[in-house]
Amino acid sequence: MVLVRVLLVSTYELGRQPFGLASPTAWLRADGHDVTQVDVSRAPLSADMVERAELIAFFLPMHTATRLFFKLLERVRRANSQAHLCAYGLYAPLNQILLRQAGIATVLGGEFELGLCDLARRLSSGERVSDCAETSLDRLQFRVPDRVGLPPLASYAQLVTPRGTRRTGYTEASRGCKHWCRHCPVTPVYQGVFRVVQQEVVLEDIRRQVAAGAEHITFGDPDFFNGPGHAMAIAEALHAEWPEVSFDVTIKIEHLLKHRDLLPRLRSAGCLFVTSAVESLDDAVLEKLEKGHTAADFYEALRVMREAHLEMSPTFIPFTPWTTHRSYAEFLRELARLGLAGQVAPIQLAIRLLIPEGSLLLELPEVRRMVEPFDSRALAYPWHNPDRWLDALCANIQETIKHAERQRVPRSEVFRRVWDLAGDGALPDEPMPARATIPYLTEPWYC
Repeated sequence: MVLVRVLLVSTYELGRQPFGLASPTAWLRADGHDVTQVDVSRAPLSADMVERAELIAFFLPMHTATRLFFKLLERVRRANSQAHLCAYGLYAPLNQILLRQAGIATVLGGEFELGLCDLARRLSSGERVSDCAETSLDRLQFRVPDRVGLPPLASYAQLVTPRGTRRTGYTEASRGCKHWCRHCPVTPVYQGVFRVVQQEVVLEDIRRQVAAGAEHITFGDPDFFNGPGHAMAIAEALHAEWPEVSFDVTIKIEHLLKHRDLLPRLRSAGCLFVTSAVESLDDAVLEKLEKGHTAADFYEALRVMREAHLEMSPTFIPFTPWTTHRSYAEFLRELARLGLAGQVAPIQLAIRLLIPEGSLLLELPEVRRMVEPFDSRALAYPWHNPDRWLDALCANIQETIKHAERQRVPRSEVFRRVWDLAGDGALPDEPMPARATIPYLTEPWYC
């Protein structure tokens, strides 16, 4: 059997060394295939890489990565018109129609490793593989990710702490999510299902990254507490083997409250902060998104976290079709009151609700009435706020934040500039540190 020359391509994954390349690489290399993995956000995609490949598979885990993929695809097709093209990851099944039109023959969603191996096997046997689309939620016995060939960890986002920076690795202890938040791209693909990555696989992946210089680990699970027993076993085993290595996780507000007894243990195991998708401080908006919490729940979760000496890094979608001038101003006022003005990543003050193909938000009649036809360039359904001033405000804030980031303006000062743009009187007299006082990653989380 002639084995296949495979090229796996990632366009962007939030400044992380891509798990979505390293994991399938381990599977494909174990089957004997010749695999090249390239993260074009950190390294060039050479003509030689493209020309020699027989299977080229693009990892599409998020909206930004998918938009960058479409910009890259034509160059790849010109360089190699004979290779079998595949797209896999969360945003592949959501954009299946566009991918087909662009010449992608195979679309894989969910647990994609076996699908990639099966595709490579069929190609290596000489089988003519016609167009195929498959989303698998099968339980897998995972392999330890193979990161050989990826740029070093120093090339990726780092953790910033008051004491300096830490080299950061990335892994996943689970995939999918058992919740049904309407705006989340995980929901239409996994439909309430989550799958664990076996503890021994996760720990060996961390072991290899620590050997490569990692001092901090980001767990990229959609929700670390979807399986709290599994999660805590991994966190505490990590700490037992590498007590000096810290980590961060993502956990829903709902789970922070339900499992509040685990938070001191999480902190003792070395967790520095928890990212939580709060999204809004407006209960009516939270209900439309089916977030499973209220604004009062967020306040309580923040209190519980602080009581456990565990920092929260909340994320938000402050600009929605239901945002008003008053509600946005109140949002800023509450962040200042809660002491979060200098801690929330500035981009979180400017995120606009994204409605991609397959979004469960389209189940709401009011959303279907307000959206415009799907925009294939933006990969989303456009919408406008009834108050067009708010659309302009969002754009102005985004530009202000980009400019401030280039100038390395402190977060507290960026907040002051956003407050002035919102135009709601004097900033409350709340103390704001000159710089962020909680650890944060140099590429903050968004989509």
